[in-house]
Amino acid sequence: MSPDRPDLRTRWSQTLRAARPAGSGAPDPLPYADELLARWAEPQRRYHTTAHLTAVLDHIDTLADHAADPALVRLAAWFHDAVYLPDRSENEERSARLAERALPEAGLSPSGTREVARLVRLTVTHAPGDTDTNGAVLCDADLAILASGPDAYAAYAAAVREEYAFVPDDAFRAGRAAVLGHLLALPRLFHTPHGTRLWEAPARHNLATELALLA
Repeated sequence: MSPDRPDLRTRWSQTLRAARPAGSGAPDPLPYADELLARWAEPQRRYHTTAHLTAVLDHIDTLADHAADPALVRLAAWFHDAVYLPDRSENEERSARLAERALPEAGLSPSGTREVARLVRLTVTHAPGDTDTNGAVLCDADLAILASGPDAYAAYAAAVREEYAFVPDDAFRAGRAAVLGHLLALPRLFHTPHGTRLWEAPARHNLATELALLA
C-alpha cells in the first residue's frame, strides 16, 4: 500500500459522509475508496495518478469557499479520471457513468449523483458557465498544474509524454501543440477569483513556453 493511501481513504470517507443524506444507513465508504484507488494506480498512468488526485483535492480545499457544494465537487474529483486509457477518447464519459453506477449504491442522493456526473463530464471542456460555481472549482483545481513552477511543470509535461509513449514523436508534438494552442486561445483558463488572480498568468507563460519548445 502506498504511503498516501490511508490519507486518501480517510478523505474519501469524510467526503462521502458529508455528501450523503443524514441517517441514510448507507454502506461503509472504504470499499468504494479502495476500488477507486486501484483504478488511480493502474500501470498505464504516469500523470493521472493518485498524486494528481491528491493535488486536485488539495486545490479544491483552497477553492472550497467558491463552491456551492464542496463535497460534491470533491466526489467529482475522485471520479473525474477514474477511467483513464490514454488511447481512448471517451474517458470522461466512462468515468461519469461509473459515478452514476457507484454513487447511488454508496448512498448518495439522485440529485447528488447527477451533479457529480455532470461535473465529471464538464472536464471534457473545462468551460463552466458563469454561474456554475461547482464547475468552476473543479475545473480550476484540475488545471492548476498549468500554473506550477518550472520544475513541476516540466515534470508534468514529461509525465504526459510518458502516458503517450505509444505515439511517435512527430505525431505527439503535433497533437500536443494543438492542445496547447487551443488552451492559449481560450479567453480564460481559470474561472474562480483565486484562479484568475494567481494562476492565469503563470499558466499562460508555461503553455507558451512548452509550445515554443515543441516547435
